[in-house]
Amino acid sequence: MDSVRSKPTASKLPSPAEAASPTAPATLKAARTAGKPRRTFEDICLQIRIEMQEGRLKPGDRLPAERELAEQLGVSRNAVREALRSLEVAGVIACQRGIGGGAFIRHGDPGIITQAVYDMVLLGRISTESLTETRILLMNDALRLACARATSIDLDAIERDIDLVEQLTYSGDLKGRSTYIINFYSLIARATHNEVMVMLIDSLSEIVRQLLDRISPTPRTDVIEVRRLILKHLRARNVDGAVLEMTRHLERLSQQLRAKEKTLAKKTFRPD
Repeated sequence: MDSVRSKPTASKLPSPAEAASPTAPATLKAARTAGKPRRTFEDICLQIRIEMQEGRLKPGDRLPAERELAEQLGVSRNAVREALRSLEVAGVIACQRGIGGGAFIRHGDPGIITQAVYDMVLLGRISTESLTETRILLMNDALRLACARATSIDLDAIERDIDLVEQLTYSGDLKGRSTYIINFYSLIARATHNEVMVMLIDSLSEIVRQLLDRISPTPRTDVIEVRRLILKHLRARNVDGAVLEMTRHLERLSQQLRAKEKTLAKKTFRPD
């Protein structure tokens, strides 16, 4: 059996029938026997993820064509098609059409996390309070790390961002301000030099930005002052001061967001 990759040197990918056998690889066998039984397309998704985990599939690799993949795995083309759709929605692969197209392993897109969490907020599965609480916890941890790790280059970048937002605010460019307003949090995250912290903070900050854009609140007038104070604490490596100012700021922002949401809800759901 050929590889799941369209490369002659790639490793063999077991079919669903082989995965169920006593001689199946331990990781795949354990995955199949754990929890409730899966459908065929879920088995295919699992096998591709295992190939990625073990390094036989890497970002940029192209999977075989749908028909070839079905033959390799001993499954129907419909099952392969459903698996590819599932992996594409999950952000694992990107499907491209035309000459040179196909299904490619993606390099990873944190935007998938942002969209998934945002959808859950819109559906009411995640409350604004939970979102804010998590954001405060993450930002405070980021400030602690940034106080220990931030370089002068990191801190200067934060200061330039504050200057830019101040300029956009005073010029009345609220659209531009909205675009750049969350960069401050992203730059603090980057000052931690922890890529997971960056990903999580960027995702939550973007969700809050979208929520604020949706309800169109009046821009806060204290943003620039608060950010300069937080930066001052960062430069002084004053963890407690930075955390206190950030917590107060995000709690005020959360109160503003909830108040606006309640006002809009009353207007939308007026009794007849």
